[in-house]
Amino acid sequence: MFTGLIEEVGTVRSVAVDGERARLVIDATLVTDGLPLGASVAVDGACVTATDVTDTGFAVDLMRETLRVTSLGHLAVGTRVNLERALRVGDRLGGHLVQGHVDGIGEVIDVAEVPGTRTVRLRIPVDLTRYLVRKGSLCVAGVSLTVGDIDADVVTLGLIPHTLAWTNLGDLEPSSRVNLEVDVVAKYVERMLPDRAQA
Repeated sequence: MFTGLIEEVGTVRSVAVDGERARLVIDATLVTDGLPLGASVAVDGACVTATDVTDTGFAVDLMRETLRVTSLGHLAVGTRVNLERALRVGDRLGGHLVQGHVDGIGEVIDVAEVPGTRTVRLRIPVDLTRYLVRKGSLCVAGVSLTVGDIDADVVTLGLIPHTLAWTNLGDLEPSSRVNLEVDVVAKYVERMLPDRAQA
């Protein structure tokens, strides 16, 4: 479980593709502190397992399903990625409950500068829109964000200077693809509704 509060922005050092598998090595120093082998790390919002850990970074192995449903299969050497270690019992939950299970990939339509902030319009898979409410939560590339306007399959997000400085969302530009995870509470509520019980 994660919070969507990014601890560090790492950099992809290498990408090795082997058929339907891939291995990423990511340069990072903060999240490797106390990170045991086999621990979960959210990389741009996708929960993966650290299969090798050093003082200067860590490696993760990606299987076909991860490559299919996340943006991690499109990462290139030098790409900056958002990183967060898994929650420990007793940690503050400053963002929202994030599982690291990517629900879909969004595509940036446009980015606009607004005094003091930046606004991003994002097209999301239409089947995810039912889980969004204005001022609700949406995890974008591992970052817990507050939903702004919703217009059909387009959502507007506001990025404050802190978010732009401490995450890779400041790198977004039109056509950028980002991992999305909707609020798990909304999915459980839907599942418990009488007419959805057999879904």
